[in-house]
Amino acid sequence: MRQAHIPQTTPIESGDTELVRRALARDETAVRAIMQANNRRLYRLARGLLRNDSEAEDVVQEAYVRAFTHLESFRGDSSLSTWLSRIAMNEALGRLRRRRPAVELDALPQGALEAEIIQFPLSAAADPEKSMAQREIQAVVEHAIDELPEAFRLVFITRVIEGMNVEETAEILSLKPETVKSRLHRARHMLRDNVERKIGPVVMEAFPFAGKRCERLTNAVLKRLGFA
Repeated sequence: MRQAHIPQTTPIESGDTELVRRALARDETAVRAIMQANNRRLYRLARGLLRNDSEAEDVVQEAYVRAFTHLESFRGDSSLSTWLSRIAMNEALGRLRRRRPAVELDALPQGALEAEIIQFPLSAAADPEKSMAQREIQAVVEHAIDELPEAFRLVFITRVIEGMNVEETAEILSLKPETVKSRLHRARHMLRDNVERKIGPVVMEAFPFAGKRCERLTNAVLKRLGFA
């Protein structure tokens, strides 16, 4: 069984250097800042693979513990966020492989899919709790994303929901940039068939991870790392 590993990646983005230095010195404020800046991304990536809220939270906790106990291996060839994302992906993949040893992310369904790309913009100010109608729409969209095959679901989450660029997505998922582009196109086609005819263009935050949930996970990791 393949074990999750710590990617040996890491010039560091502005701000990363100081946060990493302080986190290595066990500065709780720095550790908390790193987690709160990355909680949503790591959760979405983990949930994109596992399609289970609580299991995704477990993966994010394990990824942070693994990252902070091996933080000296972060050297700066990619951003801190990308490094953490790869650790979370490895942890989630490890869980999938334990359940389904033959799981692979690069298996494509047979046949070519041509499609008009649907628009699926995000609004940073959207409040998923502001109306019952929006919550129902969100549930439809999340379910449709969950139904995407893994290879396409992860590309859609990283590129559209998280807003990562092609190059960063390719690095995290170990794909060629052109593969990222083609899978995103096909993922949008599948979602268009499943969603657009029902609700049209959607402007919303899918899989929110903020407020008490974000704080709870951050505090749980800090406790496991030995902070008061």
